[in-house]
Amino acid sequence: MPGNSDLNIALVGCGTVGSGVVRIVQTSSDLLTQRTGRSIRLRRIVVRDPAKKRDVDLSGIPVSDDIQTVIADPDIQVVIHVVGGINPARADVTSLLEAGKDVITANKALLYAHGAELFGLAHKLGRTICFEAAVAGGIPIISAVTTALTANRIVSIEAILNGTSNFILSRMLDRRQTYEDVLTEAQARGYAEADPAMDVDGTDAAQKLSILTQLAYGTAVPLDAIVRQGIQHIELLDLLVAAELGYRVKLLATSRLSKGRLEIAVQPTLVKADRPAALTNGADNIVSIEGDAVGLMRFSGAGAGQMPTASAVMADVIDYATGRAAITFQSLQRLQSRESIPLQPQEELSRRYYLRFTVADRPHVLADIADILGRNEISISSVRQDETADVDDLSGVARLVIMTHRTTEGRLRSADAAIAKLQSLRGNRIRMPIAD
Repeated sequence: MPGNSDLNIALVGCGTVGSGVVRIVQTSSDLLTQRTGRSIRLRRIVVRDPAKKRDVDLSGIPVSDDIQTVIADPDIQVVIHVVGGINPARADVTSLLEAGKDVITANKALLYAHGAELFGLAHKLGRTICFEAAVAGGIPIISAVTTALTANRIVSIEAILNGTSNFILSRMLDRRQTYEDVLTEAQARGYAEADPAMDVDGTDAAQKLSILTQLAYGTAVPLDAIVRQGIQHIELLDLLVAAELGYRVKLLATSRLSKGRLEIAVQPTLVKADRPAALTNGADNIVSIEGDAVGLMRFSGAGAGQMPTASAVMADVIDYATGRAAITFQSLQRLQSRESIPLQPQEELSRRYYLRFTVADRPHVLADIADILGRNEISISSVRQDETADVDDLSGVARLVIMTHRTTEGRLRSADAAIAKLQSLRGNRIRMPIAD
């Protein structure tokens, strides 16, 4: 437990983030002691392959592939667990808590899937789980929601929570490049995994939004309750058209109260070009939170990366060493005991929309689409069709962009199902909400 003695910590996982943690412990020991009043000692490290060469000096620190070396060490008080995925992370954290260790984690997927279970176990055992680095990298958003803003009823959360998707969308527009080309660059830079599916299909952002939503509103939201759409089918054309109309396309995560119900969605969204979210580029994140007392607050910065995430991990270490983390974690139990807010049915979400179709360039195609929209009570605000080459056969294609007035997700889904049956469609069709 926190006190004036040395704090012995262990590290499970020494990849990108773990190496950053080691670097901070080694280079900032005086600062850490000044901030905590205690010496922070890295006593053990557990990795999958102890023989693998790493970009930090681990000499003098026992390195093993067996987490039992940490579990069995009575002098280790807190364990930094920076291994991704669900398994074996779930079993690891459970075993550590049961062995009397407190845990600091950066694993948002684990917290989304099993947070309630692990938090319940920790409370039962009198242990603490810290997780600042699990959402938005170096941005201290967990601390803001669980401490600084607790005098407020949260009204809304609007955020860019996935740096990979934000880098891709920003780069496509800035460099006039295709999605495929920018994804390759993102992988080469380390912004995207070899399998980027969870980043580009909205899953990563949705998991983070679910965690923030539970902290802010006391309401657990499963992924299938979130309107979720990725960026993998967005083309440069969509970004250029949006820019001409005064918007930027961002993978926007939103959670807001509306008439006593909670609206929640993660979708590529047209955002007015002068808004802070639209101006957040590259791999940066931004989180805007509105409280009933404080008003609108914005937090922005590096949402991923070695040192920003390691910074958030070490902030948890400092909070733990000073005793703040235990107090905050106990207060979370009271926050989560609030009555859940009912979720807005997905079909009732009401927004304006950008619709883009690639169609055969022949008569009546626009009329057919407009008729389907009209039959679903969707009013058209504007229509744009790119000029196409004049051909004698039926091989020509045209791109139609339709902006709607406010309508519901349910009406759009119904219209989309009917439009999908049209023989004139060619390629992907895109549907994106427009942020008011």
